[in-house]
Amino acid sequence: MRGTLDYLQYSAMPILKLVRGMSLAAAVALLAGCDAVVMSPSGDVAAQQRDLIVWATVLMLLVIVPVIILTLLFAWRYRSSNKEATYKPDWDHSTVLELVIWGVPLLIIIALGAMTYVSTHKLDPYRPLDRIAPGKPVPEDMEPLVVEVVSLDWKWLFFYPEQGIATVNELAAPVDRPIRFKITSSSTMNSFFIPALAGQIYALAGMETKLHGVINEEGVYDGFSANYSGAGFSHMRFKFHGLSEAGFDEWVAKVAAEGGTLDRDVYRELEKPSEREPVHYYAEVDPTLYDAILNLCVEPGTMCMKDMMMFGHGGHHGGHGGDKADKAEGHGGHGDHAAGHEQHQ
Repeated sequence: MRGTLDYLQYSAMPILKLVRGMSLAAAVALLAGCDAVVMSPSGDVAAQQRDLIVWATVLMLLVIVPVIILTLLFAWRYRSSNKEATYKPDWDHSTVLELVIWGVPLLIIIALGAMTYVSTHKLDPYRPLDRIAPGKPVPEDMEPLVVEVVSLDWKWLFFYPEQGIATVNELAAPVDRPIRFKITSSSTMNSFFIPALAGQIYALAGMETKLHGVINEEGVYDGFSANYSGAGFSHMRFKFHGLSEAGFDEWVAKVAAEGGTLDRDVYRELEKPSEREPVHYYAEVDPTLYDAILNLCVEPGTMCMKDMMMFGHGGHHGGHGGDKADKAEGHGGHGDHAAGHEQHQ
């Protein structure tokens, strides 16, 4: 029986080595195709988020690595074949050991909590930037570039209200200038994400989220939806161009020269679901269109959400007035009832 087991184990060794080699090759192939842009971003906000990830990982490894090493060390030191290992069956307590076991994790948790609390407020996507790079505050006379973002099925629409243009599936901004994104959706929830620029933030129908970021290096970066939203989700991608000031002005001039007109009729056609939508430029844009998309009133005759809420708020107060009138009328009825009793008597 023992010989049979040894033979089976010996026969299985080549198969195990083959499986191990194939697993290693697959892991190397996956890592080779992995885009490490999150850990090597080109925007200051994304770089600060990267640093938070690195420091949080290092702090956690201060516990994980020693625990793994000590586990292996204890298993080797106190193995049954080691007759020289100290044997103390009555040992049950060590003050020093207890302080280390509880004190070190507590200090790490405090450090993680403090670092996360500060970073959460500092990197709040709604918070305007106070710097464009380490040691380089935002100049007082520099206004952020405003970009209004609309997620459609399955494409991205970008409005540039200051420049009077709009684009589909292409975004551009000058380097070292803060960008203020205003983000909404036409229907399905999506997630706006440019890893090189800043973290992701959701696009929701009838709501506006905000994101502040800055790009510090010229280049072309990937942007996409990080939230599954249907059949065309995997192709809901766009290119973000980080340009110099002169390059950005040239890009705006190109859009203005080659673009068409974006009004409500054109938008309703664009809003229809489509996949792998090519880049579109619009030189003439209805200035009220983004607000209509946000308030879900693009269709003619549809009341905007903001007007509906104002109307409901006024109607609510009117309702209170109606209640008072009803109560007064009710009290008058009681008076008539009392007068009837007196006449009966």
